[in-house]
Amino acid sequence: MPAQAIHAVHQAQPAGVTAALSYLADQAVLPVSYAYPPPPGQAWESASYEARSCFIADARGEPGHALDGNGFLLADAPTAVRDFGDEGEIVSAYYAEAVELALLATGGTHAYVFDHLVRRREADRAALSFGRKAPGGLPAANGRIHNDYTEQSGRRRLALLLRDSDLLPFVQHFSIINIWRSINGPVQDTPLAVCDARSVRPEELVRGEVRYPKRTGEIYQLRHAGHHRWSYFSRMDRHEALLFKQYDSRTQGVARFTPHAAFDLPQIPPGAPLRQSIELRCLVVHA
Repeated sequence: MPAQAIHAVHQAQPAGVTAALSYLADQAVLPVSYAYPPPPGQAWESASYEARSCFIADARGEPGHALDGNGFLLADAPTAVRDFGDEGEIVSAYYAEAVELALLATGGTHAYVFDHLVRRREADRAALSFGRKAPGGLPAANGRIHNDYTEQSGRRRLALLLRDSDLLPFVQHFSIINIWRSINGPVQDTPLAVCDARSVRPEELVRGEVRYPKRTGEIYQLRHAGHHRWSYFSRMDRHEALLFKQYDSRTQGVARFTPHAAFDLPQIPPGAPLRQSIELRCLVVHA
């Protein structure tokens, strides 16, 4: 991955597509989703969802993407990782690349990768849902619109990661960045859509829970509004990385939350390879 600068990728492409995105449908106060088989009598998801037809702009060729502005950018960021099925190589090599990329993109002083997830679209391209892990397989693409952190859980992540660090008292501000990459050639079936953070109003973000066997995560889900501006980058390939902001401790003048979701392209070429991707989350500190 080049250390000198991040070069944004701009190419002439079609203007975009109209496709279905999965919004929170009801007025649930605290939507709950399970990432493992729920207890007896509990549903996988406590809320209902509705597919909304949305225009999703192809952001290739659109200038001006910035993490502090619209909340996302596409970087030309080749990786030296040979096998994304090798957990050891991901942790030893890819994490270091991600730290370098995150610092270049944000101007931060310190960065910490704290988790990653490899996903694969199901062979039958079943209807997109929460992206749970298939029996004996990888997690599927996540089609529920969400933002990985809330006001509360973002602050908790900083405290968890730096609780034993001498750096904590010197933190001026911090952010959580998601880095998303295709690992199976150009994406032809189920890309990732990101919502311009400037088009989302605070009252449209709904706090929800994701329950795991040993912990509970807190995320935002999204109620529909016609002013949301959605984008994707067509045919994302292995040498590219989509960075988008999931939390920023600053409360004024910058993008703070970037809702996102997988969606199926209206026309998937016959024989298109199943989308496989890796996503990781990185906490970036300015001290």
